[in-house]
Amino acid sequence: MIRFATFETALGCCAIAWSEAGIVRGWLPDSEAAVRASVARRCPEAVESEPTGFAAEAVAGVKTLMAEGRADLSTVRLDMVGIPPLHAQLYEIARAIPPGETLTYGEAAEKLGDKNLAREVGRALGLNPFPPIVPCHRILAASGKTGGFSAPGGVETKVRLLNVERAKTSAAPMLFEELPLSARR
Repeated sequence: MIRFATFETALGCCAIAWSEAGIVRGWLPDSEAAVRASVARRCPEAVESEPTGFAAEAVAGVKTLMAEGRADLSTVRLDMVGIPPLHAQLYEIARAIPPGETLTYGEAAEKLGDKNLAREVGRALGLNPFPPIVPCHRILAASGKTGGFSAPGGVETKVRLLNVERAKTSAAPMLFEELPLSARR
């Protein structure tokens, strides 16, 4: 049986769906109506339920991530049934990226063992069923460019998530980063 819950975060309404094995799908912030419509479309068999156990922990972690940008969701249990092996490997790589840090598509491809898989990395991230638990927003194009983002709100949502996490998206210093502390007033 698949269950789901919607919940409010600092950035909007999110949702998760879960089985006994783990989270089967996550939804990034949007309006409650849009999230509920997506749940009905993507998990039509899901029954609305109060999250308990690992599902409640996932909800609490997502709320903290959206508010403070510093939740570690890497231990949330996922139900990876039906996920292609390469995608599952990539999702584990993404889960290992701490909040506020990023990788490029090329760096993720190298971690998969073949730098020529950068395009496949992009395709797999576009199919990520577990956002933000699998933080695909932390994987960027070369030189810190955002790259694509297929979630509601597109690249704007990706940027909002990275901003909440205070992510450094390139090797260039952040605004005022080079100033000594005494000059940052």
